[in-house]
Order: sequence, then C-alpha cells, then structure tokens
Amino acid sequence: MSLEFHQIDAFTDRPFRGNPAVVYRLDAWLEDELMQRIAAEHNQAETAFTVREGAGWRIRWFTPACEVPLCGHATLATAHALFELYGEPGERLQFVCMSGALAVSRESGRLVLDFPAMWLEPVEMAAEVAAILGQRVLAVQGGKELLVVLESEQAVRECKPDLAALAKLPGLGVIVTAQGREHDFVSRYFAPGIGIDEDPVTGSTHCILVPYWAERLDKSELRAYQCSARGGELHCRLEGERVKIAGQAVLVASGKLFV
Repeated sequence: MSLEFHQIDAFTDRPFRGNPAVVYRLDAWLEDELMQRIAAEHNQAETAFTVREGAGWRIRWFTPACEVPLCGHATLATAHALFELYGEPGERLQFVCMSGALAVSRESGRLVLDFPAMWLEPVEMAAEVAAILGQRVLAVQGGKELLVVLESEQAVRECKPDLAALAKLPGLGVIVTAQGREHDFVSRYFAPGIGIDEDPVTGSTHCILVPYWAERLDKSELRAYQCSARGGELHCRLEGERVKIAGQAVLVASGKLFV
C-alpha cells in the first residue's frame, strides 16, 4: 500500500522557516499504531491525518511519540494542502478533533485558524521553574500546559532549559513568554515529554497566549513572534471565547510512503 504525503512549512511564506508538518489526506482511517509509526518515521514535530466526514473533515495529529489533542501549525498545513493541492472549493474548512470543532478560512492571502481560547490558573512554581529555565520567572500559570512569564524578550531568546527536568513538570509542555520589542509578545515552546524538545512555531499555544496578553495589554488584536531558531510570525485576534490565528504556509516536499 502506498500513501501520498506532503511536507509543508507553516506560519511562513518561505521554505525552511516556520514549523514543518507532514500531511496525509486519507480515504479511511489507518490503525492508530500505524499512524503513530508513520509519525515516528517522519520525525517531525507533528504529522497530521485527515479524513472527510460529511461536509467537513476529522483531523488527528501525532508527534513522534504520541497523539496530541490540538495542533495549530499542522492544521494550517492541512488546510493549505486541501485548498492548494487537492482543490477544495470555498473559503472555509470545517474540522473536528479531540478538542472539538475547528475551522480554517482564507482571508487576505493568509489562512486563519479558528480555535478555542484557553485560560489557565496561577500556580506556585516560580522557584522550581526558574531553576529549570535558568531565568528569573515573573509568573507561572498551569493547566494542560505551563505558561511561564519572563521579564524580557531577551530572556526568552536566551532561555536554555534543562530538558530532562522540564519533561517531569506537569502538563504537555512549557510555554515561555514575555512582552516583545517589535511584537506584542514573543514565546518559545518546549515539550520534551511528548517528543518535542522545542517546537519551532506552535499555533495551539496561542490559544493560551492570546487571552493572557490581550488582558494585560488591553487589546484584542496582537502580533506575535515565536523566537525559535526557525522563527515564525502569527497575527492573532481574541473574539470572545475563540482565538483567530493567521499565518501563511508553503509546500516544501511531496512523496509516497510504502507500508
């Protein structure tokens, strides 16, 4: 059996920047174990699988180590593939995933993710997290992820965490953030516990980051930059309990996998 795949860099308009994801558009679901093995073979932060269901699509995402409940950049990459490579009509795609209903629209040359906003609660872990990150920590919030606020963009860029210790913290991963110099805020995301030492550009973490910074900066439209080595810019908007996250994507490779 052969399966067609596409590798797409998301949240960028240039190859080899942003965040790469592998996309499979399937006619029917594969066994979970096989999808996990395929994701491990590609060894990208995320491999997305999507199958048409009614008028929309069901989507699932796998890191090299496990399935995750929500992924922004691989959803953006999947929408790019469906629109540009498979000729899906219209300007909006509906997805269903473990986290509920999602949508991606084409607007002014960008793809716009429509994701649920997420709020975390303060937790008393500043000293423990500071020791792991090697940076002064202003605040920590917890839930499905840990959100760690540092004192400056420079501190975020210079952060060199102890990944083995970080993997033992609660939650899927650690979002490190600060107010930006040229952007409203910057961030980085570390998730070694699910097989991603550092994710280049993470759409799903902005479901947390956008509500947090919208409240503190008193604005609903924000420009964000994830300052990983590859880097990526996100144009974000808080609309009630939804977060709109806009970016571009570019195809870098296509091929067939034989299983």
